[in-house]
Amino acid sequence: ANFSFSNWTGSGTGSFSGSTNPAAVTMNAPITETANFTAASSTVQFSAAGFSVGEGAGFVNITVTRSGNSSGTSSVGYATSTGTAKEGRNYVAAVGVVSFAAGETSKTFPVLIIDNAFIDGARTVNLTLSTPSGATLGTQSTAVLTINENDSSAGANPLDMPRSFVQLDYYDFLGRYPDQSGWDFWTNQITNCGSNAQCIEVQRINVSASFFLSIEFQQTGYLVERFYKAAYGNGTANSTFGGNHQLAVPIIRFDEFLRDSQRIGRGVVVLAPGWETLLESNKQVYASEFVQTARFTTAFPTTMTPPQFVNQLNVNVGNVLSPTEIATAINLFAGAGNTTNTAARGQAVRQIAESGALNNAEFNRAFVLAEYFGYLRRNPNDAPESTLDYTGYEFWLTKLNQFNGNYINAEMVKAFLSSTEYRQRFGAP
Repeated sequence: ANFSFSNWTGSGTGSFSGSTNPAAVTMNAPITETANFTAASSTVQFSAAGFSVGEGAGFVNITVTRSGNSSGTSSVGYATSTGTAKEGRNYVAAVGVVSFAAGETSKTFPVLIIDNAFIDGARTVNLTLSTPSGATLGTQSTAVLTINENDSSAGANPLDMPRSFVQLDYYDFLGRYPDQSGWDFWTNQITNCGSNAQCIEVQRINVSASFFLSIEFQQTGYLVERFYKAAYGNGTANSTFGGNHQLAVPIIRFDEFLRDSQRIGRGVVVLAPGWETLLESNKQVYASEFVQTARFTTAFPTTMTPPQFVNQLNVNVGNVLSPTEIATAINLFAGAGNTTNTAARGQAVRQIAESGALNNAEFNRAFVLAEYFGYLRRNPNDAPESTLDYTGYEFWLTKLNQFNGNYINAEMVKAFLSSTEYRQRFGAP
């Protein structure tokens, strides 16, 4: 709305004329007028009710549009869910938030597509938008993605083809489509073996393990695991390894890991221009969002004093922090008597999650957990785990600890790579 006023002198009354929009208002004296404004609405929705992609495309970008008032910022959550396609066999689950800056009317998010060896026919993935902020959901808040078959007969398991093997490691551990230079580099580690079967086996193990050990995973997926450790401590699970007993295990679950690791790693490609700046921005946003969740604010009410807040975090991580680290975290609150400062809360949790002492203490547990989350796409106690508990997890953690974290001597990565459960995700085992 545009207004202009001039020559407010003398006496008189205001007058109104015109029945169309805009109408004319004439004010001839210092009188009081009250104007009521309703902001123009903004609507977000999928650009289409259906999307399609070929099985061999690698990924598809899903478009979300914003109509109406685009002068401000808005955001909306998105998620995939299983239709007739299977997560980990036909596609990789995508969950996150798309954000619109002022003036933006179209955004996309990727869904990774798996080119398996099965004859599945056309398969569908459900797409859903939810929890809009600064906008309302349009009528097209759901859509269907169709993955079209590209095989006429069952082929070789893609895990037996070096380039496909590496691509799937990118999907499972970094949650993204491979960058060309990285894809070529890791593929060459295997193909340089020629026909030497022993060399190929060793390089497949080393290449795959390198994705867990990579800077990118350590600063995204593994960091998320440490956030949960700092905030909520350990979980408790049953195990029959060495006799029936309870076991302290990482508290984070697969769906939480998938969602949060995609959030913190969105757009990050290590060594690409600007990757460090983007990762730092993602970490800051993630830490702020993390401490504002209902789960966290329930566990850490803002009435806690800074020492209480930090000391509880230290207890959760097994009291591994040094006095200096504890003091530094407390000082983030600048002498306040409570912990209402959201920024300081996020910074404190992040500082502890990034502690070198915690990184070392949690490393082997996270390595084993990543085998289940990455290769098997499930929690350690989910079916088809025969005992439906953490027996298998404890077995591999014990072996890894026995060999001081040497995954080759422990034969852990080798076992997961050769497991029927992993191989039959993509083709005949």
